[in-house]
Amino acid sequence: MRLEDDVLSKKPDLVVIYVGINDVWHKQSSHTGTDYDKYLKFYQALINKIQGAGSKVVLVTPSVVGEKKDGTNELDADLNKYAEGIRSLAAKNNLPVCDLRKVFTEYEAKNNPEDKEKGILTVDRVHLNETGNKLVADQLLPLVK
Repeated sequence: MRLEDDVLSKKPDLVVIYVGINDVWHKQSSHTGTDYDKYLKFYQALINKIQGAGSKVVLVTPSVVGEKKDGTNELDADLNKYAEGIRSLAAKNNLPVCDLRKVFTEYEAKNNPEDKEKGILTVDRVHLNETGNKLVADQLLPLVK
C-alpha cells in the first residue's frame, strides 16, 4: 500500500491528509469516485493507521471543483458534505483541521467579482495556481510548525 511505502516507512513526525477532491469529482467525471460513507470510513482508517505508527495528523477539507461563487458549481453540495464529514472526524479524533473549503469559498466571495469558474485560485477549476498554492501554504503552515 502506498501509505506504508511512501509515508509510514519514512517515520514522519506529522502527516497531512488532504484527500477528497477526486473522491467527489471522479464520481461525476469518470464514475470512480468514493461514496460518502465509504470515504469517511477510509479516512478514519487512515487516521488510525498513521497515529498507530506514532505520527501526528492534520486533516484538510477538500477545496473546490469550480470557482463560481454562492454554491453554483455543480459539485458544491457534495464538497460541502464531504468537508463537513472531515470537520466531524477532526472533532471526534481531537485533530487540527485546515478548512480549505471554508477558506476557498470566502476567498472566492471576495476576489471573484466576475464569477469565473477558474483562474482565481485554480488553473482548470481543480488544480491550484500560484495564488491557490500560497493560500494553502498560509493555512497549513501554522498547523505544521
